[in-house]
Amino acid sequence: MSDIFFFSITSAALVLSVMGLLFTAAMPAFDHWSKRFFQYYFLVFILCCLISFADLLLFGYPIPRAAAYLLVVLECLLLSLPQPMLTVYLLHCCGEAMRRSKLLRTVLGLWAVYVVLLVSAELTGVLTYHVSDNYYYRGPLYPLMLLPIVAILLLNLAGVMRRRAQFSQKAFLSFLIAILPITAAMLAQMFADVFPLLDIGYVSSALAMYGLILSDQIEQSLSQQRENARLQTEIMLSQIQPHFLYNTLGAIQELCDSDPKTAGAATAKFSRYLQGNMMSLAESGAIAFEKELKHTQAYLELEQLRFMEKLIVRYEITCTDFELPTLTLQPIAENAVRHGARGKKKGAGTVILATREYPDRWEITVTDDGPGFDPEAPTLRNDGRAHIGIQNVRERLRSISGGDLRIESEIGKGTKATIILPKKRGGGK
Repeated sequence: MSDIFFFSITSAALVLSVMGLLFTAAMPAFDHWSKRFFQYYFLVFILCCLISFADLLLFGYPIPRAAAYLLVVLECLLLSLPQPMLTVYLLHCCGEAMRRSKLLRTVLGLWAVYVVLLVSAELTGVLTYHVSDNYYYRGPLYPLMLLPIVAILLLNLAGVMRRRAQFSQKAFLSFLIAILPITAAMLAQMFADVFPLLDIGYVSSALAMYGLILSDQIEQSLSQQRENARLQTEIMLSQIQPHFLYNTLGAIQELCDSDPKTAGAATAKFSRYLQGNMMSLAESGAIAFEKELKHTQAYLELEQLRFMEKLIVRYEITCTDFELPTLTLQPIAENAVRHGARGKKKGAGTVILATREYPDRWEITVTDDGPGFDPEAPTLRNDGRAHIGIQNVRERLRSISGGDLRIESEIGKGTKATIILPKKRGGGK
């Protein structure tokens, strides 16, 4: 009955070890160092389980005493290896230099003592002793042989507790799961024979540690991606906001020379706009379309004050119940005015702002009847400041709303810019 139980336990440990090795090889989320560590970690358990199988299969058979002793030594060595390996991984996670670590030197020294005691146990007979059935029995000083391993476990535990502030909650818990159950098992092994259960205990703790570390690294990776997107958005907004203010003030300055009375009205309008909307301009995420429309209307009204009857603006707004990244519409409208409507040689230029809802998306179109351009040309006309927002708009649409910006143009007929906001990701309220 005990043989069937031990075979079952060892088989389960082997299956779990192989699963752990396959998972670490397949999962892309780990950093390279952690990936290699867990691959070696589970490989040690696989080898240990295989030797345990050999030991169980050969038990009771007349094999050479040296071969039986070698199996025992190899199994004990492999079961002790995870302790210094954990020390190395602990130092790596904390970014500490391995060669200068007192903790690692002490752990390796204790492990060397354990190896010496293990190898010399056959000679002394007081740690373990051998009988004719190829089974090694516990000697009177057997607990002494396990003291170095228990000391390593306690040092690792103390090392984790000392570095608690450097770990996330999941990483800290993963080290505790890897150390505490094995420490309890080793203490029990000093006074009772639970050796066959150590394999499954080690592997179970390793799998739990692996799962928590993997989950923690995935969370950190996603958090870093969100932070990178936020920083990128802030950089892009820092480019767009001064540009919008620069061009608006430039328009008012031109009015001061040509029409001081209109310039006064424009200054008052611009002042009220800044007073009521500066908080919205500072936002880096998605805002209500109606807020963004007010930004754009303020800009277009100032341009109409400047160009009077030469600029016509029409609105065909059929839906407003959605969100988009801040300062998305205004740079496109500005581009339509400066390179579209104002580029007409004869007559007034027209800019049309329209919205439309579809089952899977919202679309905002900004159309002008200016000179247009050839989209297939190697280089598009770009005067620097006038186009500074277009690429930023496209990038922020993709990163914040999962949307896109498409521009269609035909020489002599004008340009149409379309903002596409999918409903499945942050486009609606």
